Amino acid sequence: MSTMPRPATEARKIPASTPTPLRLVAGGATADTLASGPSVPAPPLQVANEDREICAISRSTVQAAIEVLAGTRPVQQLARRLDERCLAALQHRAALTRRVPCGASPTAGRLHRNPSVRSVRACRVSADVYEASAVVVEELRVRAVALRLERSRLAWRVTVLEIG
Repeated sequence: MSTMPRPATEARKIPASTPTPLRLVAGGATADTLASGPSVPAPPLQVANEDREICAISRSTVQAAIEVLAGTRPVQQLARRLDERCLAALQHRAALTRRVPCGASPTAGRLHRNPSVRSVRACRVSADVYEASAVVVEELRVRAVALRLERSRLAWRVTVLEIG
């Protein structure tokens, strides 16, 4: 009987075994890591995930701020996201925008109509500070928005908001 080499697909068959069930443990450890030794703290939030989170926060904050300027959203809805100075400045600008009479210019009545955030970019300045920019498209124009976010008590707050 001659010995022929086995085809590559039949060479190694790994027996199917049932994996050990994982259970959640405080600190992000699993049953396997607890059995292997002392608990190691979970790694900090990855920068890529944090960048996505900052972009999402920036996008929703910018959209809401533009809606405040348009008069379709109350400024108090941004109280948790903006610090006191930004909130006061946005409220003041919204009041000034509403004061402009629609008859002063043919386009004044259409300002801030149908705003949508086209794109958002974020840049990490330090572990607790990000700076972001956004492009907002309205019916008559395109505008830029810059903001600075700082982490305070495990929440991100906008400390600078510049709407162009």
